[in-house]
Amino acid sequence: MQTDLPEDGLFVGRVWRPDVDGPSVVVRRGDRLVDITSGSIPTMHALLEADNPAQTARAVVGTDVGALSDVAANSTETPDPSAPFFLAPSDLQPIKACGVTFVSSMLERVIEEKAKGDPVKADTIRARCTAILGDSLRAVVPGSDKAMALKDALIAEDVWSQYLEVGIGPDAEVFSKAQPMSAVGFGASVGLHPVSTWNNPEPEIVLAVDSRGRSKGATLGNDVNLRDVEGRSALLLGKAKDNNAACAIGPMLRLFDDTFGMDDVRRAELTLRVVGADGFVLDGKSSMREISREPEDLVQQTFGAHHQYPDGFFLMLGTLFAPTQDRDTPGGGFTHKLGDAVEIANASLGRLANTVRLSTECPPWTFGTSALMKNLSARKLI
Repeated sequence: MQTDLPEDGLFVGRVWRPDVDGPSVVVRRGDRLVDITSGSIPTMHALLEADNPAQTARAVVGTDVGALSDVAANSTETPDPSAPFFLAPSDLQPIKACGVTFVSSMLERVIEEKAKGDPVKADTIRARCTAILGDSLRAVVPGSDKAMALKDALIAEDVWSQYLEVGIGPDAEVFSKAQPMSAVGFGASVGLHPVSTWNNPEPEIVLAVDSRGRSKGATLGNDVNLRDVEGRSALLLGKAKDNNAACAIGPMLRLFDDTFGMDDVRRAELTLRVVGADGFVLDGKSSMREISREPEDLVQQTFGAHHQYPDGFFLMLGTLFAPTQDRDTPGGGFTHKLGDAVEIANASLGRLANTVRLSTECPPWTFGTSALMKNLSARKLI
């Protein structure tokens, strides 16, 4: 597998280096990965705290780790432990995620709730909701007077939902997706909770935000969605979202500079492909042009006087993608099968590739923050 990173842009990431028995921060230079870990940059968090991380990453001489293609090729479910492989580009930062930020996926969330996790009922409910909602929500600004009038109309039609509340109301849905150090990277297994039988990938743009709420770069993410678990009750969101290996981020983080910035994030087009061992192929997409909330507004709703992040955070911005294509039976919709290969791609950010397994079958998460601190201390980096 290859990352398909564009030739331009400044990309940084993290790799596991077996020779130091721990992770290192790397920057792509040409077709090579260079380790820039040092006393001043022991972690990705430290790099992102710089006023200009791109300038900082360019200035470090560093140590060659190997060819980008070789590290990518070794980034698999079972990498060669004697050679470097990719990790998620985040480390000390918690992973936060936004839900219901796109109109189309908002409709799907309503369907999940009304269907109570039963995909067979989904088509009938989808038709009813579409008749009421149509495309009217596309021009609605969340929290506006028009949005509140639409809310009243939907309540009168008995179609109101908590998902519509965060979709067109003033407050965005922001939840905790993964703990610091728990996200998986390019090539790794991505996990489904064993209780789920109706689930799907969620291709998203992920912002890297520092401790002062400044967005410093972007990458790709898969916010794995257990439709049946969350559909039974929104109070099961934690069970549906935060599981072993259920958050994939990568392949590398593109730092904001004069070649790439927030305007590029706003224009980003993501593609998704799922290829099953059974020969099934699903193609999807998500367009950031259709997001109903500004990315910076989502950052501000996450961070502020009400909530600080001293180590910064990574923020998944939500997805337009909500699969309705039948996989096995008419009306049964889409759900993952074990062994599915998932690829999320964007021309400016590369390609994130993972294989679907059960969370109980993915490698257990054992290298946490305390292990990182011990490793960096032993390497005399902190």
